[in-house]
Amino acid sequence: MSQLKQQILDLQTKSQSLEPNEAQRNTYLNKVNAYANSFLSKIESTKAFSSEKETPHVFKVTDKTKSIEEILELYANEVAAKGINAASGGHLGYIPGGGIYTSSLADYLADVTNEYVGMHYSCPGGVAIEHELLNWMKSIFNFPESAIGNLTSGGSIANLIALTAARDKHGIKNAVIEKSVIYTSPQVHHCIQKALRIIGLEDVQIRYLELDAYSRIIAPDLEQKIESDKKKGLNPFVVIASAGTTDTGAIDPLQDIGNIAKENNLWYHVDAAYGGFFILIDKVKERFKGIEMADSLVIDPHKGLFLPYGLGAVLVKDKEAVYHSNHYRANYMQDAIDDDMPVNPADVSPELTKHFRSLRMWLPLQLHGIEPFVACLEEKLLLTHYFREELVKIGFKVGPEPDLSVSYFWYPTNDANENSFNENLLKELHNDGEIFLSSTLINGKFVIRMALLSFRTKLETIDKAIAMIERGLTKINQSV
Repeated sequence: MSQLKQQILDLQTKSQSLEPNEAQRNTYLNKVNAYANSFLSKIESTKAFSSEKETPHVFKVTDKTKSIEEILELYANEVAAKGINAASGGHLGYIPGGGIYTSSLADYLADVTNEYVGMHYSCPGGVAIEHELLNWMKSIFNFPESAIGNLTSGGSIANLIALTAARDKHGIKNAVIEKSVIYTSPQVHHCIQKALRIIGLEDVQIRYLELDAYSRIIAPDLEQKIESDKKKGLNPFVVIASAGTTDTGAIDPLQDIGNIAKENNLWYHVDAAYGGFFILIDKVKERFKGIEMADSLVIDPHKGLFLPYGLGAVLVKDKEAVYHSNHYRANYMQDAIDDDMPVNPADVSPELTKHFRSLRMWLPLQLHGIEPFVACLEEKLLLTHYFREELVKIGFKVGPEPDLSVSYFWYPTNDANENSFNENLLKELHNDGEIFLSSTLINGKFVIRMALLSFRTKLETIDKAIAMIERGLTKINQSV
């Protein structure tokens, strides 16, 4: 045997552990499955938040191997037990991702088969699944079949794709940038400002619009600001509305804003990352009237469809605007190109290498149907009202009637210390950790925020939250 062949065989032996045999695979899978079952069986009694930090250097990578048992123990103690328990129904702080179990089965299949779904040529079935899901979402929001879309890693990349298309459609570059104007709510998600920096529009002018008592954009203010900017020789080109703001869950007057955008030839973008899928509920569907007027729309299945983190979606009506930024060809890809193929996901996103994330949405919809998802969304609306009613009973003030399932509250002290009292109360609630709540500022007022969107948040969860809040109040009052 030649020396070269021997070297190859020696390396082959060393790398063999990367391909465990069937018995080893079953051992790994059984151990992981046992941990998953244990985690889920205790989820209702596990705290939603722990302020404990990770142990320094515990995750250090070395030449020493660990057993699957050691790895699972480390995961349980250092990952799952610390910070926000995002799988918990008690995660009522930031708008949660879901994490339904059947999506994990999809991810397992996707990882084992390791499909590449950036190009139709490489995985026609995987790309077809993505297109079917996008077509379903087009039908929900009454977008035309000709609209283009992409399943992204989340709302941030989805918003970036939409705003880049708006930039290129309106030719916002070079000296035009500083004279161009974007209009939006002061409660717009901060990924919007981040996206503007990334796509070279940091110097664009942003007009934050006036809000009404329900934190919705006041449409006449938009109209007045556009007119004023035009008189100044500026270049209004985008208006951004929200269908469910992160702070308060507000739905802006989508139809009024859409009409103003159309009259003034503005690109109309709607960020419905949090609230979009509530359109499936008949009794609130009317609140989304006008969303179909948008030039681009963002929705997050990992929010409103309770899927694990890592799945957003964008729909854009102008295909050429999206292609301008994202459609490139490389010589080594010449075998994969055919004009008769469907749109390649890699041609409408910055992402070239693409995880088969569409499977984590398609598989649960096939297994469960749509009805359980709709029921879960409607349940969250009712639980929000119940939570607010129970808070009022124990002396809290609540914000205006919410459009969806995000609201806020505070304990009235009726003195200059009200903000600090509620800050201390939230710290006490975090120390308790049974239920996780967050905070925000509304016109300078510190308020405690509830965001109900976990599929595991049930009636008993809210009752636990009320009991925890009462415990916190008692401790704060005793310390005064």
